[in-house]
Amino acid sequence: MKSKLALPALVFVLCSSFGTFLPDSEQKPINRPPNIILILIDDMGAADVGCYRPNSSASSLPPTPHIDRLAAEGIQFTNYYSAAPICSPSRVGLMTGNVPGKWRITSFLADRKHNRTCEQADFLDASAPSVARELKAAGYVTAHFGKWHMGGGRDVDNAPGIRQYGFDAYASTWESPDPDPLLTSTDWIWAKSDSVKRWNRTAYFVDKTLGFLKRNSDKPCYINLWPDDVHTPWVPDETTLNEFPKGTEKPREFKTVLAELDRQIGRLMAGLKALGMDENTLVVFTSDNGALPTFQGSRSGLFRGSKLSLYEGGIRMPFIVRYPARTPKGRVDNLSVLSAVDLLPTFVSLAGKKGRNTGADGENRAGVLLGKPAARKNPLFWEYGRNTESFRYPAGRDKSPNLAMRQGHWKLLVNADGSGTELYDLATDPAEQTDVAAQHPKLVDEMRPKLMTWRNGLAKE
Repeated sequence: MKSKLALPALVFVLCSSFGTFLPDSEQKPINRPPNIILILIDDMGAADVGCYRPNSSASSLPPTPHIDRLAAEGIQFTNYYSAAPICSPSRVGLMTGNVPGKWRITSFLADRKHNRTCEQADFLDASAPSVARELKAAGYVTAHFGKWHMGGGRDVDNAPGIRQYGFDAYASTWESPDPDPLLTSTDWIWAKSDSVKRWNRTAYFVDKTLGFLKRNSDKPCYINLWPDDVHTPWVPDETTLNEFPKGTEKPREFKTVLAELDRQIGRLMAGLKALGMDENTLVVFTSDNGALPTFQGSRSGLFRGSKLSLYEGGIRMPFIVRYPARTPKGRVDNLSVLSAVDLLPTFVSLAGKKGRNTGADGENRAGVLLGKPAARKNPLFWEYGRNTESFRYPAGRDKSPNLAMRQGHWKLLVNADGSGTELYDLATDPAEQTDVAAQHPKLVDEMRPKLMTWRNGLAKE
């Protein structure tokens, strides 16, 4: 990813506990907590978003003007990490504020046999911390619209319902305990007979989001807007469905799906303005994990790796924050290192409440999201691949060791058995091209025991 210099700092005045930064004396403070919309795209690579591309003018990918506008009207972060390089554990990290291994979620959730082989649970324990539950305690109404994939589907018929995690309303897909019948006419992820066609799903979830906000305009709202675009297979229209009944993974169809996703983000933002909720709505845009296929790495940009990899291309994601009442515009934050596990304590703080002791692994980064860059206090840790039987890694040089740690600007990767140690200086080598473990043995000896201790402390199946 090309480094971008942050714009010069502006001086703002903070007014009241939920006040607005005042660039002039005419604006009035907003005296209620913000609406929060967490947009989680499925399998979006770092370079799928135009403003994150190393050289957008030379990119073969379509422009994303509406997503880019989010960044232009807010803050674009360049050091945000998902909790895992694959969907189910990455979502658990967002939901709970915990590293997903604590809740025995280590790979994508599927049928019971698959889950046993992956050494994981069948669903997220309903007693786990939940950002929705925490925000309900702070006076919010809550909704989940989109992909769930934290339990339910296939032969897992005892997963807790979505309401048990603190959501007042929901509409979800087949990989959930509560699939929307308009999206799931058959016992599978999508079908030609679905009332809401595959290519209209993101629009459907945007409509649900705007409808929920309108119905609850007198209360602060928290919404997960989690479309299952841009995950494969791609089915951008009925013509494609007739030509490829099971969808496709070809670049032409991906480009159409990406362009439509961008258009729907534009519809969402226009809808917020029409409802008069634009100023006091915090919109967070990110992805659950990296891209696959990457089209020879183009969707990962400068980063090495993809979905299923602990190299940067699998876990370092776009992250955009727009909150006009309180954030500056057009900032690029290259300093702050953020993680999915930070969002629970951060959102609770932005809601104006002191969170209960949830045992969150993340840090409260509310100040960072409001435009005050800050270094991270604690290291970040990841795992992916508890055995070689059930975990499909990407091929070739994108295959990473199964443990990783970031401490400052250093990134250590190693296998759980102690083999395959690699060290990268992300300040000078974000593409992870040069392993410098041999040049820094003392640093390796300091970091590796921390990573192993962390791994050994996670729940076992």
